[in-house]
Amino acid sequence: MAITTAASRLGTEAFSDARRVELRPNPSREEVEAVIRAVYRHVLGNDYILASNRLISAESLLRDGNLSVREFVRSVAKSELYKAKFFYNSFQTRLIELNYKHLLGRAPYNESEVTYHLDLYINQGYDAEIDSYIDSQEYQNSFGESVVPYYRGFDFQAGQSAAGFTRMFRLYRGYANSDTAQVEGSKSRLARELASNKSSSVVGPSGSNDNWGFRVSADNAPKQNLGNAVGQSNRTYRVEVTGIRNPGYPSVRRSSTVFIVPYERLLDKMQQIQRVGGKIVSVIST
Repeated sequence: MAITTAASRLGTEAFSDARRVELRPNPSREEVEAVIRAVYRHVLGNDYILASNRLISAESLLRDGNLSVREFVRSVAKSELYKAKFFYNSFQTRLIELNYKHLLGRAPYNESEVTYHLDLYINQGYDAEIDSYIDSQEYQNSFGESVVPYYRGFDFQAGQSAAGFTRMFRLYRGYANSDTAQVEGSKSRLARELASNKSSSVVGPSGSNDNWGFRVSADNAPKQNLGNAVGQSNRTYRVEVTGIRNPGYPSVRRSSTVFIVPYERLLDKMQQIQRVGGKIVSVIST
C-alpha cells in the first residue's frame, strides 16, 4: 500500500508499510502461527476469537503442510464460526459486502457484482457463494496459494474501480474496530449507493475525524432544537443518537437522531438520552 500523509487520519496507517503475510516453503513454527493469526484476524473481520472457537483440525493440517493458506481461508469462511458472526444475523447484501472485504480485500465495485453473488447464493447455497471468491482468478492473481488475504482496496491497481477506494471506507472503520462491533450493525453499507451508481466521500474512522462516530441517515436525520438552542455562552452542540426506544419516537426508527443542544443543557440532555435507552455516538461543537 502506498504511504500517504492522510493514512493516520483515515485509519490505514497500520497497513501502509505492512508486509504481506505469506507461508513460505519449510516454515518455522512461529511463521505458521503468524499465518494462522493473520487469517483469523482478516477473515473474521478483526473480531475476537476464543480458544474454544478455533478450527483445531484445519490448523493442524496447515501446520503439517497438508493444507495451503488458500484452503485454510476457505475452511474459516465456511465454518460455523464465520456463519455465526456474519451469516445468520446479517442481511444477505451485508454478507456479500463482507465476503468481498474478507476474501478479496476490497469492496464491491457495482450492483451487478452483488446481484451475481445474491443469485448464486439463492440457487446454489452458501458453500458455492464462498467458493466463488476463493476459486476466482482475482483471488489467484492477488493471493495465490500461500498469501493471507489483505486489504487491497486502499491502493490503486490494475483493474480496480476508483469507486472501490471510497466504498472501502464504508466497510472498514479503523484498525481497532471489528466487523461485529459497528454501530450500523448488520445492515448493508453500500446497497443505496450501488443501486444509484454513486460513490460516497471518504470518511475517516471514529475518533479520527472531528469526533465523527456514526454515518448520518441517507433520509437525513431530523434535527431538533431544544427551544432556544443558543444559551448564554452562545455555544451549541450537535448530539447524534441511535437506538432510542421510548413513546413519542417512531416505531420504525431512522438510523440516527440529531439534537442541537445549548452548552448549558448538554449534560442534562445526555442523561435524558441514556434514560430512554439511547446510545450517544458523537458530540460535536457547532
